[in-house]
Amino acid sequence: MPIEDIRRRLGLRPVINVSGTMTGLGASIVVPDAVEAVAAILTEFVEMSDLQRRASAVIADLTGAEAGFVTASCSAAISLAVAACMTGPDLVAIERLPDTAGLRDEVVIQSGHMVSYGAPIEQAIRIAGAKVVPVGQATSAAAYQLAGALTENTAAAVYVVSHHVVGYAQIPLKIFAEVAHARNVPVIVDAASEYDLKGFLADGADLVLYSGHKFLGGPTSGVVAGSKARVRDVYLQNRGIGRGMKVGKEGIVGAVAALQAWKTRDHDGIRARERKALDCWVEALDGRPGIIAEIAPDPTKNPLDRLKVSVNPAEARVAAWDLADRLAAGDPPVVVRDHEVEHGYFFLDPCNLHPGEELVVAKRLAVELDQARKSNVMAATSFEERLRAREAAILKWPD
Repeated sequence: MPIEDIRRRLGLRPVINVSGTMTGLGASIVVPDAVEAVAAILTEFVEMSDLQRRASAVIADLTGAEAGFVTASCSAAISLAVAACMTGPDLVAIERLPDTAGLRDEVVIQSGHMVSYGAPIEQAIRIAGAKVVPVGQATSAAAYQLAGALTENTAAAVYVVSHHVVGYAQIPLKIFAEVAHARNVPVIVDAASEYDLKGFLADGADLVLYSGHKFLGGPTSGVVAGSKARVRDVYLQNRGIGRGMKVGKEGIVGAVAALQAWKTRDHDGIRARERKALDCWVEALDGRPGIIAEIAPDPTKNPLDRLKVSVNPAEARVAAWDLADRLAAGDPPVVVRDHEVEHGYFFLDPCNLHPGEELVVAKRLAVELDQARKSNVMAATSFEERLRAREAAILKWPD
């Protein structure tokens, strides 16, 4: 931990993030190259269009696309990409959005891809004025259903790559793109938190959208990659709905620096450090009653593993969600990846640890599990009660 932790100076909790690249925790540790670039540009003036041209060249080099564009976030990129597919380069139509009169304004998306990443993806589509057309059912989508959903009013087809989507019986991207392209419908891939910077374009995507502040390790930003004409149309949305989503010079420069650093990053070294943390946690949890710790691969085939911690409350004397909440409430707060915790497990993600924090996490786990075992009463809040409390807490902000 730094000698002077700015979080304490601001009165904030010094969170240890074993949840992953989550926006609600600040996404990721920004790489030193991006930190330096952001600091250097903040006091200078630039021509923003030229800065975006420079970013376009860097994005094209790294992704194999013809062009690229930096946005305020990946969510903003979804809205702008949808808008671009509706308006093309028509400047009048761009200024008129979200009024879509006279434009193709339907956007198809598999029902199993209609996820929330902190907000509903359908809302990111609708912001541009588009109408969302679901394809198939949440647990089953087929090519014929996609073909049947495409009409003369279809402007785009959105495909989501995420741990949030239904993980089975969905249309593979190659087939999805083939069906859409047969009707001249462009394909937008939301790949916010993905390592693969080339595969989605190779599989048929016309526009691929990434988060600049997750695995890339840049400041808050989004990255658009695709054909020159499509990316230009996304860029032109800055003259319309994109104005309220504008990215600053620091976001663009930081994203560019993070992209350049990605090319020389020691990925093997990073994986080795992550594995050291996983091994530390496996050892710390070994033999503990009611606890099963298993190393689990990333569900979207990113080259990283997490630790799945399954909790038997009868033996551990604490429910998985209560253990997660105790870890988050303690000192220091340890925030786990608990999006599936109602199934009796959570994950520990090592990708955002500062040196030595894996040992702190191991100690916190031991303390909480020891306290639970010593208690005469099982700590097992009903999951329904937890949900109600979390929903109620949302409305208490800023208190």
